[in-house]
Amino acid sequence: MMCGVALVSGAMALAQVRQEPSTGASQTTPTAPTNGENGINSAQLPSNAIQDKDFVHSALEGGMAEVQMGQLAAQKGSSDDVKQFGQKMVQDHTQMGDQMKQVAQQLGVSEPKGLSKKDKAEVAKLSSLSGPEFDKAYIAAMLKEHKKDLSDFRAEAQNTQNPAVKQLAQQGAQMIDQHMQMAEQLAKAHNQVASK
Repeated sequence: MMCGVALVSGAMALAQVRQEPSTGASQTTPTAPTNGENGINSAQLPSNAIQDKDFVHSALEGGMAEVQMGQLAAQKGSSDDVKQFGQKMVQDHTQMGDQMKQVAQQLGVSEPKGLSKKDKAEVAKLSSLSGPEFDKAYIAAMLKEHKKDLSDFRAEAQNTQNPAVKQLAQQGAQMIDQHMQMAEQLAKAHNQVASK
């Protein structure tokens, strides 16, 4: 985090030096409006910085949902493999969320205040189920969510120019790919068809 602050401070100082008039005057005039949230000159931001911010915010939101659904699975799952998978989701997505929060701070992205409307509905649906019905719905949700997340993380890893976001997206894609394979095995064990 301190490294990111030092880089931003250095970049701002460099920008101010470049903006000094050649007459020797020491006044600085910004060439573009500054972002009041983080004070960075918007001209310094890469063109895909907005996509990076959106990705990080969505990933944090999705991770929160995975943790909540995993906690439900660990508590309400009727079979040990569903309970264990839920615990794995809580552990892995909490760890990924902690890493994502550090990058979010560097980008000036505020943490989501809660789940998205869609995720709230999914959590509410799962909360109302029990026994094998819960297991079936949870497995189906995990297959669907991880398929979408894998696509999003791979796309971000390929398109971002931010090294920290790229590394996180690549790590996340690997983790989600493992989760997807586990969810497919879980579906097979519970006689559910995993949609491709």
